[in-house]
Parts: sequence; structure tokens; C-alpha cells
Amino acid sequence: MKTLDKIPTSKIGRTTELVKTGAKIGANYLKYYSKKAVNPSIDRSSLDEDNATDIYDGLKSLKGSALKVAQMLSMDKSLLPGAYVEKFSLAQFSVPPLSAPLVRKTFKKYQGAFPEEIYDTFSKNSVNAASIGQVHKATKDGKELAVKIQYPGVAESIGSDLAMVKPIAIKMFNLKGEDSKRYFAEVEDKLTEETDYILEVKQSVEITEACSHIPNLKFPNYYPELSSKRIITMDWMTGQHLSEFAKTDFSQETGNKLGQTLWDFYMFQMHGLKAVHADPHPGNFLISKDEELIAIDFGCIKEIVDEFYQPYFELAVPASINNPEIFKAKLFELEILRNDDSENEIVYFSALFHEMLSLFTKPFQEKTFDFSDESFWDEISSLSEKYSNDKELRKMNGNRGSKHFLYINRTFFGLYNLLHDLKATVNTHEYVKYLEEKGFKNHSAL
Repeated sequence: MKTLDKIPTSKIGRTTELVKTGAKIGANYLKYYSKKAVNPSIDRSSLDEDNATDIYDGLKSLKGSALKVAQMLSMDKSLLPGAYVEKFSLAQFSVPPLSAPLVRKTFKKYQGAFPEEIYDTFSKNSVNAASIGQVHKATKDGKELAVKIQYPGVAESIGSDLAMVKPIAIKMFNLKGEDSKRYFAEVEDKLTEETDYILEVKQSVEITEACSHIPNLKFPNYYPELSSKRIITMDWMTGQHLSEFAKTDFSQETGNKLGQTLWDFYMFQMHGLKAVHADPHPGNFLISKDEELIAIDFGCIKEIVDEFYQPYFELAVPASINNPEIFKAKLFELEILRNDDSENEIVYFSALFHEMLSLFTKPFQEKTFDFSDESFWDEISSLSEKYSNDKELRKMNGNRGSKHFLYINRTFFGLYNLLHDLKATVNTHEYVKYLEEKGFKNHSAL
């Protein structure tokens, strides 16, 4: 793969790159409408493919927050056309890496020494490159290590990157007014945390210690003395990325075992730790040769405050969803319904979210759930298509829901998709015993 000798770090440099991308997209539309004038029956698939390619090519040269947002969007397969999902998902673990000279220069800037002065060996070429950093293999004192190096300028450009993405997001999600600022502030806060590698090491150690009793779940050891604000050193873990493993001919028993581990890991965090690994994409999980799940990245941890946790999980209970009075009260608590809503808006959004939540909470309502059931995914796709084409919805204020929905919903969408990739059937209540082993008694009664 071609390497990068530089990354634009100034606001002007990054904006210039996006302007170039915008010009390419404009040319794509001209080409599409020219063809459509000749052949009215032509569909948008070629336009989507061209646009997805050009947008991804532009973002991968910038790296950082804009590419991270594309990665986040790719996790919800029902939100974007397939061409975008396919391209943007490459941001999870396959983007052009920094060149060896730029790596060496960047490492010295961050760590105060060159790699060969710290490690016994250090691979000059990366083994994995993603949106915020890339990984190199190293050894020290007989240990095989993974060294994650943050791309230069990423932390400093978060605000300006999001400012460039903001108009697209406002249009896509129909956000209106000053109230939408809280959503962008939430994204900026989490992205800022993801660039703080000292925080990531701390979070990694805490979650590793808390979840080590869950069977078939492994974590690397972390080395704070070999890490810094922009460098992380951890054990080298051997395995296949989950997405690669999912393409192999694994047994149903193996898929169920891995899926159960994944489910228990997430439910333990949700209901016990009240803080969750909110970046469940395939690049953050490996499958070992012993068919164990390895979690390797804890940069994005979302704390779950009680005022959100209680109503959110109460709406996973059929008795609450199907009681109009309780349901309406919980929608107000979760800021889905607003005090300035008209009666028409209250009726409309109550019906919309009743339909959505009745579907998305199905896994919680059954003792076992088959995530390979295509009828479940067909229903999700149909519901997404129904409301994306709803002209009445486009007229309404899209500022719906607490800011906490952004990362909690992202977590569940990502988790559901990983379980689907594993074709897993899971016991949705098994996690309770792992909570009780650690003394957590006041968890949700799901």
C-alpha cells in the first residue's frame, strides 16, 4: 500500500483537500445527470460508488476526525447506501500508513527518542493503519509488543475537522437551531478523549481488570512506562480481525461461543461498570487460534449516567413500551419528546419511536436471540427506508434524544452487526452471573 510522507495539519491545508474532494463530487453529479438525461431509467448506484470512492480517498489522506466520522457512519449499515458502507468501513483498519521517515520523526517528537533507542527491535513499516493512529511491531526484553503511534496533527485539528463535517451531518439528520450544538460537542469531547493515549491506557487497564473473569475473553497487557500522550505500547496479540474470521468456515458452535462472549462483555460493561467500549467495529477485535475473543482498543469509552441508563433500559421492557402513559413519560425523560412539541409532533414521534424500539429491543425480550435471523435485519432495513423517505419527517426538527444516544446507539448497532457477522445465537441473560460474581446487585432486571 502506498505510504504518506506528509499529512495536512493546518486548517487551510485540510480545507483545501476537502474542497478538491467537493469538486470531484460535483463532477460526478454532472456526469450522472448527463447520463440520466439520455437514459431516465438509470439508477444512482454508479453515482454512489463514485462519490463514496472520492470522499474516502479525500478523507484517508487527511486521517483524523473526519475519517473517524466516516468509520462511525459505516457501522450503521441501514443509514448509508452500500457503496458508502463498503468504502467507509475501510477506515476501521486499512488506510495508507505514514512512511518510515515520517514515523521516525513523529515518534521522536512524541517520545523524545527514536524507536531504536527504546525498543530492541522496531518494524519501520506499520502492520495496521486506521483513522487516528497506526501500529508497529516491536520487541523489548524478549516480549513481542504492539506500538500505536498517533498521526501528527490529529488532536489539534478535531474542532476544524468537525466544522467541515457539520453541514453534511445537519442535512443528513435534519438538525435545526442552536440545540444541535450539544450533539457536536459530544462527538468532539469523545474524539478529544480518543487522542489522549494516557487516558486510553488507564481505561484499558481498568476494563481489563474488571472483565478478566468473563470466559473466552482476552486482553493485551499495557506498558505505561513505554507509553505517552500520543504513543501506546502493549502486548502483541496474534489473531484474525473479526471481519476476516467471519469470512472463514467456522462452526455454529464457535460462532455462538464468540458471540456469547461478546454479548456478555458488553452487557457487563453496560449494567455493571456503567461505562462501555463504544467503538465495536471489527478492527478492534481479534479471534485467536484457540477461538478466543481478543479486545485490543479502548480509546472510546462512554460513561452511562443514571438519568439516561434508567429510562433507556426501562424501554427495553415490553410492559413499559406497551403502556402508553409510561412510554410517553420515558420519551420525555430521554428528550425524544420535547416540551415545545405540537400535539401532532408528540403523536408522530411517539408512534415512530414505538415502532423503532419495539424492533431494536427484540434481543432483550427473549431468553435467546439468533442474530443471523435475516428477517430481523430485513425489518431494520425496511424501517430505515420507510422513515428516510418520509416527507413529513423531513419537515420536523431532527433534534431528538439525549446526547447520550449518539454513542450508546452506536454501541448497540456495532454490537448487533458483529453478532450478525458471527451468525451467533446468544443467551441474552447469561451476563447476569458475571455481574453477580463481581458483586453488582443493582443492575437492570432485563
